[in-house]
Amino acid sequence: MCTAEDLIPVRLAVRRFLAAHADSDFDVAVSGGADSLALAEAAAHEGHKRGLRVRALIVDHGLQEGSGRIAEEAAAAARGLGVDEAEVLTVEVTGGGGIEGAARRARYAALAGKGSGLVLLGHTRDDQAETVLLGLGRGSGPRSIAGMKPFDPPWGRPLLDVPRSATRAACAALGVRPWEDPFNTEPRFTRVRLRTEVLPLLEKVLSGGVAAALARTARQLREDLETLDALAAQIPFDGEVKALENHPPALRRRVLRRWLLEHGGCDLSDAQLRSVDALVGEWRGQGGVWLPGGLVVARTHGTLSMNRRSCQSGQE
Repeated sequence: MCTAEDLIPVRLAVRRFLAAHADSDFDVAVSGGADSLALAEAAAHEGHKRGLRVRALIVDHGLQEGSGRIAEEAAAAARGLGVDEAEVLTVEVTGGGGIEGAARRARYAALAGKGSGLVLLGHTRDDQAETVLLGLGRGSGPRSIAGMKPFDPPWGRPLLDVPRSATRAACAALGVRPWEDPFNTEPRFTRVRLRTEVLPLLEKVLSGGVAAALARTARQLREDLETLDALAAQIPFDGEVKALENHPPALRRRVLRRWLLEHGGCDLSDAQLRSVDALVGEWRGQGGVWLPGGLVVARTHGTLSMNRRSCQSGQE
């Protein structure tokens, strides 16, 4: 039986997040699912206690029949849970990377474009565990394994330490029936198979606690990354390789990543970054390194240079 106590985990997580990051009105992304509805209620409850207005933003991707109706129902549910305003944003899903990637880019672009500041997202501990597994499978480096950040302006993720079961319990306690996205049961999507096949198997083989352990690992790794990033930020670099030759590879790559981004680099993989780093730490006269967007980094007379043609970065 669900009681008011089932609201505590989500509300407490939101309360702690707002105390650290919210000093003005903010938005919350709502899909109509359990995670976002529980978040919307907690955001309204805790935000109003701080004297803040809370607006719900609902993105209609137009990918399913009746999506407009589903979006309006999500908006109505959010209003019923206490938000001050709810608005539906209609987007067109286009571009490469599959439906998942294209929908994600369209969604984030719409939310960022409409949002006036902080936008809360309903990612839970289970979502974080899936993200870590995806990063491990792709071998894309520690930043990927570190998962999603709790606060990555304008995005806020208060529920990264809250299990998905808690958001469902909160909705039950509120008497709200969440919308079940049929895409969440489509095995053609990698995340769905991780959620329904891989994680349950890991939980069984390792006797439980896997999602929590993966999320905890991500948090610990983020702390290490932030420390290394802070150290790398103190190292000046304008392309002269001598400035980096005596630094450890982990710091070198961070400095190089910063330099690449400043000069137009985007969508950099760990393999590409290591290839650029080899121009400094493993120099043997090799040719330039090609990067996304028609960029090439080359070493000439002890100096790195980048020829920039064009670059279109995507939102993940």
